[in-house]
Amino acid sequence: MNETILIADDEPNIVISLEYLLERAGYHVLVARDGQEALDTIRLMTPELVLLDVMLPSLSGFEVCRAIRDNPAWNRIRVVMLTARGRDAEVSKGLALGANAYVTKPFSTKELLAQIRAQLDA
Repeated sequence: MNETILIADDEPNIVISLEYLLERAGYHVLVARDGQEALDTIRLMTPELVLLDVMLPSLSGFEVCRAIRDNPAWNRIRVVMLTARGRDAEVSKGLALGANAYVTKPFSTKELLAQIRAQLDA
């Protein structure tokens, strides 16, 4: 398994734990701490999947998701919104913008890994 996953989150504790979890599961992990850095990283390294927080500095996760979906070269990137903002309206907005899945914090690491695997196998 050599898939690359970009974690786009500005909470250091979340990033550290996700990075550890994903590396142990065999993924190559990239990290972006704001929305603009996420887009810059995607341009350079094009990951297979992006774990995308909604509340990011510079550009929101919604804006990043829209930019990913607006670029035909990135149409194979799977986007999983990973956020504490789990109201129905926000979930609907994320999915309408092209997110493939929406996971709310706190989350089960086992369920998150299963969701990632399902998205990468899709």
